Amino acid sequence: MSDREPPRRRVPGPARPARPASGQQRRAPGQRPGPGARPARRPAGPRPAPPKVIRLGSPRPPLRLVGVTLTLVLLAFVVRLFQVQAVDASTYAAKADRNRYVGQVLEAQRGGITDRHGLALATTEDAYDITADPTLFAPDELEITDGPEQAAALLAPILGQDQDKLVEKLRPENKALRYVKLAGRQTPQTWKQIKDLKAALAKKAETDKSTTNALAGVFSVPTSKRVYPNNELAAGILGWVNAEGKGGGGIELQLDKRLAGENGKIRYAQSGGRLVPTAGSTETPAVPGDDVELTIDRDIQWAAQNAISKQVEESKADRGYVIVQDTRTGEVLAMANAPGFDPNDLSEADPQALGNAAVQDAFEPGSTAKVLSMAAVLEENAATPGTHVVVPNRLHRGDRLFKDDIDHPTWYLTLNGVLAKSSNIGTILATGQLGSTQARANKVLYDYLRKFGLGSHTGLGFPGETKGILAAPGAWSTSQQYTIPFGQGVSVNAMQAASIYSTIANGGVRVEPTLVRGAKGPDGSFTPAPEPARTRVVSEKTAKTLARMLESVVDDEEGTGTKARIPGYRVAGKTGTANRVDPATGKYHGYTSSFAGFAPADKPRITVYCAIQNATEGSYFGGQICGPVYKQVMEFALKTLQVPPTGAAPADLPVTFAP
Repeated sequence: MSDREPPRRRVPGPARPARPASGQQRRAPGQRPGPGARPARRPAGPRPAPPKVIRLGSPRPPLRLVGVTLTLVLLAFVVRLFQVQAVDASTYAAKADRNRYVGQVLEAQRGGITDRHGLALATTEDAYDITADPTLFAPDELEITDGPEQAAALLAPILGQDQDKLVEKLRPENKALRYVKLAGRQTPQTWKQIKDLKAALAKKAETDKSTTNALAGVFSVPTSKRVYPNNELAAGILGWVNAEGKGGGGIELQLDKRLAGENGKIRYAQSGGRLVPTAGSTETPAVPGDDVELTIDRDIQWAAQNAISKQVEESKADRGYVIVQDTRTGEVLAMANAPGFDPNDLSEADPQALGNAAVQDAFEPGSTAKVLSMAAVLEENAATPGTHVVVPNRLHRGDRLFKDDIDHPTWYLTLNGVLAKSSNIGTILATGQLGSTQARANKVLYDYLRKFGLGSHTGLGFPGETKGILAAPGAWSTSQQYTIPFGQGVSVNAMQAASIYSTIANGGVRVEPTLVRGAKGPDGSFTPAPEPARTRVVSEKTAKTLARMLESVVDDEEGTGTKARIPGYRVAGKTGTANRVDPATGKYHGYTSSFAGFAPADKPRITVYCAIQNATEGSYFGGQICGPVYKQVMEFALKTLQVPPTGAAPADLPVTFAP
C-alpha cells in the first residue's frame, strides 16, 4: 500500500438553482413560471431520495384497555365495599366487637350469716379471680414462641398451681378464646404480688427491647371469698361454699339463692391488654345477697361443741351430737357435731365428718323413746304414774325372750318407776294396755309416734335431712311390736329426738324446730322467718305428768340419770342405751348412748339432747357418758339465758311399791 492518503470522496453539495438566461427575469420566491417560460433544468447527478415520513398510531385502543381494567378494579372494590357495609355489616361488626370488647360477670357479694345476736358466723371478704386473655400470649403478640410457658413459670409458685396446667389454660385449643380463669378467689395480697411483678416486667421491657412482658395478658376480676371466722364452730349448720361460689352444704346450700344475690355484667373495650374507655362499654351492677340471721347462740353453740368433742374423744367413739332448743319457740340454740370440720379448708377435712350428722344420721334411739310410750299410756288413760307394774326378770313375747339391761329379781315398780329405772319389760307390759289386742295397741302407739314427728321431716328443711324409719303398724314384725315401745326397731335423727322432749316441755304442743330467724336485705330491711307450725300432740295434763315422771329419772337415787343433776334446778330427763346398727354392715354392733331432757322441770325453758355413737373406751351407758354432757351444756345455757331456778320442791313420785 502507498503511504499516500486515499483520495477523498467527493460529496455532492446542495443543488444550486440555475441562473436565468440573460434577459430573463428572476422569479420571486413562490412565483409560478409564466407562460412560455422554459422549465428549469435539473441538476446533473443522482436524484435525492424522498424524505421518510413517520406516522403515529391511533391512541384509542390502549386507552380503552386501561379504562376497562380500571373500571373492573373499581367495580370489584365497590362490590366488596357494598358487601362489607351492607350485606355482611352485622357479621363484621360482631367480629370487631369480639376482638375489641371483653365481657365478664360481676359476682354479687354473698350475704353474711350471723347468730341470733348478730355475731358473724360466715362473712365475705374482698378477693380476686386471676384471669388471662390467651390471645395475648400468641407469638405475634409477645414476639416470642414460649409466652405461655414463661407466664406459667412465674404464676405457678404464686398461685400454688401446677405449671403444666397453667400452660394448658394459656394455650387453649380454641385459639380465639379471650377469657380464662387461672385461679379463683385469691387474696388481695396474691393479686398485688402478681401486679407488682407484671409492672416490673413491663418497665424492664421498655428499657430493654430484647425482653418482653410475659404477664401482659394476665388480669384480675374483683370478687369475694367466703370466710368462717370461728373455724369449726357450727360448721355442720353453716356448710360451705364450693369453688364455683355456690353453697355446698348446710345453710349455705339451703339458702344459696337468697345469700348469693344476683350477678351483674360488665362489657369493656381493650387494646393490648389495657382497658379503653369507650361509649360501647356497659355495666349492669350486681345485687348483693341477703344477710341471714340464725337462731343459734354462738356462746351456747361453743359450749355444746366443746362438751361433745371432749366426750367423743375420751370415749373413742365414732361421733356424737348435741342439740339445744328453746322449748317455747322451737328455735335451735345450738346444734353441735363431733368430729367436725373447718369450712375454711375442706382439703384437710375428714369426708366422714362433712355435713350435719345431727339431722342426717338415722339411729335407733333406745330408752329415750320410752317417754313416747308413756305419753300414749297416760293420754289414753290406760294407766297413771302410780299404777303398779310387776316386772319379771324375763318376759316371753312373740318369738323372743325379753330382758332389761341388767339381771334383777322381780321388780315391783310403779309406772313412774318403770320410766325411772328404764325397764324394757315394764314398758312392754304398759303399752300392751293400749288396746284389747296387740294389733290394736300397735296402731294406737304408732299414731302417737307420728304425732310426735317420727317418720317425718322435722320442718327445718335442712339439706340431706333424714326422716328416720317408722314402718306402718301392719308391717311390724313379731319382735318389732314389742321392741318399738322401748326404742328399738325404729330410727330417728337427733333433731327429732330433741323435738320430742321440747313438745312435752311445751305443755304437749309440738313447735316445728327452726334454725333461721330472718334475713336482712341490701336495703337494710329485716324480714322475719315464717312462724313455725304448732300442733297439739298430748294434753297439757299429760305433758305435766310426764315432766314430773322424768324428774324421777334424775332426782331419785334409783333413777338412771343422776349424773345430769344441776344444783338448784329441777331437771327432767331420760337416759338411753340402744343397740346400734353399723352403717357399714347393716348389723348390730356397738351402742348408741343418749340423754334427753329439759329444765327447769316445773317451768321448762331449754331442751338438751345428747347422743354418742359406738363408744369403745370406758362406759357406754347413756347416763354415764351423755348425762355429764347434758349437765355441762344445760348449766351453761341456763346461765347464758339467765334462767333462774323456780325454787319449788321436786315432784318426788314413788318408784316402787310394796308387793
